[in-house]
Amino acid sequence: MIDPEARWAQYGGKPEYAGLLTFAAAPYTEDPAELEGFDVAIVGAPMDELVSDLPGTRLAPRAIRGAGFGPGRHLEAKLDPFAELRVVDFGDAPVVPADPGRSHAAIEATVGQVLAAGAMPVVLGGDHSITEPVVRACAAAHGPVGMVHFDTHTDTGEEVFGVELSHGTPMRHLVDEGHVVGARYAQIGLRGYWPGEAEFAWQAGHGITSLFMHDVRDLGIREVVQRAIAAVGTGPTYLTVDVDVLDPGFVPGTGTPEPGGMSAVDLLLAVRTVAAELDLIGVDVVEVIPSKVGSSDYSALVADRVIREALTGIALRRRASA
Repeated sequence: MIDPEARWAQYGGKPEYAGLLTFAAAPYTEDPAELEGFDVAIVGAPMDELVSDLPGTRLAPRAIRGAGFGPGRHLEAKLDPFAELRVVDFGDAPVVPADPGRSHAAIEATVGQVLAAGAMPVVLGGDHSITEPVVRACAAAHGPVGMVHFDTHTDTGEEVFGVELSHGTPMRHLVDEGHVVGARYAQIGLRGYWPGEAEFAWQAGHGITSLFMHDVRDLGIREVVQRAIAAVGTGPTYLTVDVDVLDPGFVPGTGTPEPGGMSAVDLLLAVRTVAAELDLIGVDVVEVIPSKVGSSDYSALVADRVIREALTGIALRRRASA
């Protein structure tokens, strides 16, 4: 176990640009035996072989780690999630370039080690296909799960460009294989021009709840989130956030941007609310394409904040239950 802040302890904290790069300056290990006692383990899933448009999300885990800062008190929630939760950075899954099958297997195995230690996996993608192996591992540990999914797209295609394994198909696989319960699955932020009637008919047949960007516009984010929470209900739940749910003005670096999306204000509140009210057993943020260094990259920066809001919500839920 390595503590990135140890050399700076006498000064009260490590500057974000110095020392070992981990998420929020969390301690670092690649040894599964050292995960015991941690509440949350950060895992990187740096792959983008299955994108249908712009590549680059393989660089996101490193960029997200570099865009953040150390522990800190949330000014609205009035708690520091890193003081309430024991968080460790478990490094990146050993993905294999140009081999998505082996990369998915590596991601599933790495997340499985986290779950076996009793910690919650928080995964930094990567394209959205990485959600498939992560949720498979979560369902193996917890049984079939519910899901809250922030995205422009449903990612429930049967195939994309004639290919079944894609970042546009993982949710269909997870439902068809029984890892995600359709009646406990809610999507938020859908808009644009894909998918079509066939995909939405399949979704309706599985009881999936679809909440569109026009619902956010007309009803407000609080009402939309409460409808999603009601649909998912009680039980183990997975949270996945594709950053293209945001308007491109808030996330310029992503592979399939769609104008007319959510604001960062709404997304961060929504993520915290979901994490505070549902029994989360895993989280990911995906589809960031970084282009700059550290906190100069806004796409990576907002992904960092998505994770921090999720951790804050988890900490609030645990504090309330205690």
